[in-house]
Amino acid sequence: MSVKIVSAKVKSARSVLAAVVLCGLFAGACQPTVRIEAPRDPIVINLNIRLDADVRVRLEERAREDVAANPGIF
Repeated sequence: MSVKIVSAKVKSARSVLAAVVLCGLFAGACQPTVRIEAPRDPIVINLNIRLDADVRVRLEERAREDVAANPGIF
């Protein structure tokens, strides 16, 4: 082989390598972005079950106290 043929093959290989590297860089730049943002609406936590149980316990205790204080009512 002559020097010109080897030189042309090296240039061709460099061009292909450069094209592959550039394609890889462009493909890597197109990856989707994940963003974490706070919600615009306020977060609502429903605590009705706990409050309902608390009210029932208070009423039950109050009823026991009232029955103990006034046994003739019932």
